[in-house]
Amino acid sequence: MTIYLGVILLALAWAAVTGSFTFPNLVFGLVLGSLTLYLVREQRGPFRSAFRPGKVLSLALLFVKELILSAWRVARLVVSPRMDLRPGIFAYPLKVDRDFEITLLANLITLTPGTLSVDVSDDKRLLYVHAIDCSDPEAAIKDIETGFERKILEAFR
Repeated sequence: MTIYLGVILLALAWAAVTGSFTFPNLVFGLVLGSLTLYLVREQRGPFRSAFRPGKVLSLALLFVKELILSAWRVARLVVSPRMDLRPGIFAYPLKVDRDFEITLLANLITLTPGTLSVDVSDDKRLLYVHAIDCSDPEAAIKDIETGFERKILEAFR
């Protein structure tokens, strides 16, 4: 059932992006959506019968909250007269193992001010993250683990 919902959502997204909700454009969007889901079937894993829009919404709300809080922290750092920063890169041990989940986590981290995903190890077990203030990498690791990564696992597994 969720594969059909995915195709429909992708078709509606196609129509919204193109700005045309005509019948031929919606049919073309259905074809594109079907082809897209077929191409990414191995990265996504098996489709489940349970669709979790509440968990996806929870992940989106967490991102908005983290976006606001981290933007505030970075703004405070920038306007403070004494910038006592210790930028650095730390290795984050991944629990997510699918390409889709790793990409989503890396993008959420990058879109949050003050952090930037740098690289993923070849074995996909470590995500290297640059932080504007890396004075406590263990706390940053714990924040990612209990925040974004936990919500991603809840929403997509």
